[in-house]
Amino acid sequence: MLTNMQVANAKPRERDYSLADERGLRLLVRANGSKLWQLRYRLDGKARIDSLGAYPDVSLAEAREKRDASRKLIAAGIDPVAARRQSEQERKRALEDCFQIVATAWFEKWRTGKSERHIGYVWRRLEMDVFPTLGHRPIGEIKTPEVVAMLKAIEKRGAIDIAKRCHQMIGQVFRYAIAHGLASDNPAVDVRPSDVLPSTSQTNYARIDAKELPQLLRRIEAYQGNPATRVAIKLMALTFVRTSELIGARWDEFDFNAAQWRIPATRMKMKSPHIVPLAWQTLELLAILREVTGRSALLFPGERDHEKPMSNGTILMALKRMGYAGKMTGHGFRGLASTILHERGFEHMHIELQLAHQERNRVSAAYNHALYLEQRSKMMQWWADFLDEQARITQSVK
Repeated sequence: MLTNMQVANAKPRERDYSLADERGLRLLVRANGSKLWQLRYRLDGKARIDSLGAYPDVSLAEAREKRDASRKLIAAGIDPVAARRQSEQERKRALEDCFQIVATAWFEKWRTGKSERHIGYVWRRLEMDVFPTLGHRPIGEIKTPEVVAMLKAIEKRGAIDIAKRCHQMIGQVFRYAIAHGLASDNPAVDVRPSDVLPSTSQTNYARIDAKELPQLLRRIEAYQGNPATRVAIKLMALTFVRTSELIGARWDEFDFNAAQWRIPATRMKMKSPHIVPLAWQTLELLAILREVTGRSALLFPGERDHEKPMSNGTILMALKRMGYAGKMTGHGFRGLASTILHERGFEHMHIELQLAHQERNRVSAAYNHALYLEQRSKMMQWWADFLDEQARITQSVK
């Protein structure tokens, strides 16, 4: 058996030579001075060599431990060299197929045709909420409890809506992985957000009753904050578009001669163009706003960076300051308009088209946005007149 001193004192010679330990372990001393541990063994009648590492990185004791582990495999008829190579390949494949790598590949495919704002939001959510928990994990090994734990962690900081969005993203990544042979099942489909997260319908889509509309309009008119924010809320009430569609609006989307706001497909949730007929009250409001922000390409440029639109939470914060926290949101104007217009007998199809709720497919998406424009224009003018009537009610009550 070799000793630690013999191993340390072994000097290079003109040619490589070996010093034998026991049970096939040898120290190969190279002519260049390097020292390598080797295990010589026979398997299936053939002489073979297993490299166990270099000295002094691998000590004599460690080399013997590696030898013993390899000999156990040999006794079971397994080639330790082949087993180690397979293990390395699996480790490399696991790194290549980790969730973050697969999610990045999905993201690059998914982002085509999406707005820059939406693309940025999805990537931030992946980086901040998903990758720290699941990013390093081989995608084929991730199970439902891990997805649930991640959702619950996001929920703990009060971001329930973000947790739901992350659940949706994870499901899309796994569908991509399954399609490319990188996973066999989708752990996100085994659980719905409602199974593990509290309901947010009251806070996310809260809206007042129709009878409370007069008081809301009065408070909007009396709002002492940024004038552009007040105009934004009034435009939200008049057009009942989605908040993201309003705050990202650009002046070149408006055809004032035709009294139309043409929102491009890239900014719409349903990814098809949308036309908002403009009542005369809306046109007057836009004319006032243009005197304030007309130098910007955006209707509502941010206060700090005029190249970016106002924050998504600006309208919600203004409503909160008016006393409507948990009672009314920007989205609430959509529900309120839908309810009142249906009650007043307007056609369901016209209302749904104006809300951009209609079913979409590749054929209809190119045409539906322009359907029933005459009827929708009359409906939007009626809605603006109705809001004026409600405002007059508030004045009489006051």
